[in-house]
Amino acid sequence: MKWEIISTPKAPAAVGPYVQGIKTGDTVYVSGQLGIDAAAGKLPPSLEEQAHCSMRNLGAILEVAGAHYDQIVKTTIFLQDMNDFGKVNEIYQSYFKNGFPARSCVQIGRLPLGGLVEVECVAVITE
Repeated sequence: MKWEIISTPKAPAAVGPYVQGIKTGDTVYVSGQLGIDAAAGKLPPSLEEQAHCSMRNLGAILEVAGAHYDQIVKTTIFLQDMNDFGKVNEIYQSYFKNGFPARSCVQIGRLPLGGLVEVECVAVITE
């Protein structure tokens, strides 16, 4: 099976030994995206800003792979605090126009760089 590394300067570089994404066939796997502002190179202070940055980073990686939000079939959201679930949901849902993918959302002990939210996804290119 052939696969291709997906990378873009429009999303933050990996902060460890992994890649931004992998494309194999019509499937795209996007690594967890912290809420780092790609232009500034750092985490913004608020949860809301970080959630938007996480989703925009996913979108930038998907775009390079030839995919978009509505082709996402599965996401996982990692939260520093489950009390942020409602706020993140409001932001998350604004990125989908034609229904929602399957999803898991978990609270974890700690995210890299002190992040408040991280989102990963799997997309299937259907067009």
